[in-house]
Amino acid sequence: MANGKSLLLGFIVGGVASAAYTLLTTKSSGRDFRENTKVKSEKLRDTIMSLKEEGIQLKDQIAQTSKEGAALIKDLSEDVKTSLESWKRTVEPHQKNIQQYLEQIEASLKDLEEKAKANQHTSPDPNPEQ
Repeated sequence: MANGKSLLLGFIVGGVASAAYTLLTTKSSGRDFRENTKVKSEKLRDTIMSLKEEGIQLKDQIAQTSKEGAALIKDLSEDVKTSLESWKRTVEPHQKNIQQYLEQIEASLKDLEEKAKANQHTSPDPNPEQ
């Protein structure tokens, strides 16, 4: 307990000594010092209030921007989804035609291969060895 009392007493004595030193070494009178302190504290209070208002405005602006961004993303997502569905409807009939064409081409290639093999076995060698 003695340590707590001595610590408190040290703070009090230190505070009084620093206040006295400040008053004795200041270049202005007490009245000027108080006025300067009052003016500076009012400026500080005004600056803090201005920062608070700007912070509130910034917060509101961020909230508004995020709402607009969310709405924009939602609209974009719906537009992309609609476009994809439209594309699927447009491509689907053609996809069946393309598949049929591919099957026809494949069948034609098989026929050509078979004919080429058949011609190779029945035709004479174009470069007979001499």
